[in-house]
Amino acid sequence: MKRGLVSKKGLSSLDLFVLPGLIYLLINNYFPMAGILIAFKKVDYAKGVFWSDWIGFKNFEYLFSTRDAFVITRNTLLYNAVFIVLGTALGLLVGIFLAEIVSKIFQRIYQTLILLPQLFSIIIVAYIVLAFLSNEAGFINKTILGPGREINFYAAPAYWPFLLTLVYLWKGLGYNSIIYLAAIVSVDRNLYEAATIDGVGRFKQVFCVTIPSIKPTIMTLVLISIGRIFYSDFGLFYQVPMNSGQLFNVTNTIDTYVYRSLLMLNNIGMASAAATFQAVIGFIVIILVNSLVRKFDRDNALF
Repeated sequence: MKRGLVSKKGLSSLDLFVLPGLIYLLINNYFPMAGILIAFKKVDYAKGVFWSDWIGFKNFEYLFSTRDAFVITRNTLLYNAVFIVLGTALGLLVGIFLAEIVSKIFQRIYQTLILLPQLFSIIIVAYIVLAFLSNEAGFINKTILGPGREINFYAAPAYWPFLLTLVYLWKGLGYNSIIYLAAIVSVDRNLYEAATIDGVGRFKQVFCVTIPSIKPTIMTLVLISIGRIFYSDFGLFYQVPMNSGQLFNVTNTIDTYVYRSLLMLNNIGMASAAATFQAVIGFIVIILVNSLVRKFDRDNALF
């Protein structure tokens, strides 16, 4: 029987289903990488982006000569470090608690309630926060603190590292916990029975059986998070503080800085320099961390 063209090429017809995803990946992730040239040019729209004058690293020099570079790098790194630690710990804790619920009905109810904030648009989240913190009608100022003791939260930077962390954990907790729950329920039940026979209590089984069994899942999620440590949730840092200029010192990250550079300053070169810095350093970080993990625990490294 004559073999078709697809078979001659060593491909099956099912491989064709990969093509739409591959095309999307190329268009969305790889073709835009050509825009990295903008970081090294003084953009003149009359000449065109790619035909503008080449200025080397001057956009980077200008970026790092300002205090903004330190602020946005500090905020991005510190917030993400806190998010990774607390998000992993709380997600794992809630996943373990959900796995311990015997009733499937109650387990699904709790899963739905915890996951619900993940489905909210960040705009909705921003207005929920505003409903609590607003000077005019906020729940905290009008109900808890009362007249004469109001706090202008949107002009008080000291509160926002805690508020942003709280909002991030509340919104993302359901997603993290469901992933850990899926890993926990796939653990062989015989391991728990053997631990019980050996006299290991329910609490100690978490550290002797559960966590070691889902260690690959934990390591993979942590490594992926570390790989994006120079990226931030734009909506969280821009929409939730309502773009308040008085909070920029604690809410401005690399992503919001790039957006504001384009929107307000129309400085596409410096915005591209900041984005390039973000991408290159993030790539270096994930390579270094993965190499460190591979050195001590090769089985749990990403590559």
